Amino acid sequence: MNITKRNQSRTRRTVRTRAKISGTAERPRLAVYRTTQHISAQLIDDASGKTLVSASDRELDKKTATDLKPVERAAAVGKLVAKKAAEQKISTAVFDRRDKRYHGRVKALADGAREGGLKF
Repeated sequence: MNITKRNQSRTRRTVRTRAKISGTAERPRLAVYRTTQHISAQLIDDASGKTLVSASDRELDKKTATDLKPVERAAAVGKLVAKKAAEQKISTAVFDRRDKRYHGRVKALADGAREGGLKF
């Protein structure tokens, strides 16, 4: 599969997922961005187009982040985003996995956010 076709497929999957969900101020969208090295999450209010809360594995303690495996690091990011959301008095969200499958690091981030007190 060439790169252009792969990017078209990825974009199509993202659009298909985003057509079904939208974030509001009361219930923002928890968007997960995953690369081969890092993972980050944002709580986005689509009505106003603003990011309310964001967290990344780069924000984690250096010593802790290097000792953790990628799935454990993703769970820590989920807990961090839930903690920041609680500070902003946000308790519920809509989960947006974008073009990724709900598996591995994406699932670990969602479970970590739930463990931190965020509901979706």
